[in-house]
Amino acid sequence: MKKLLLLVILAGVGYVVYRQVMAKKAEQDLWSEATMEPDLR
Repeated sequence: MKKLLLLVILAGVGYVVYRQVMAKKAEQDLWSEATMEPDLR
């Protein structure tokens, strides 16, 4: 039972870290797009 609880906790922590990394990447992509010079061709 303790092993199952440990696996559930580790999975939860992994999910939270994954969400934070994806949010940071999305924010970085948005900032990059917002500060990019316009293409005036």
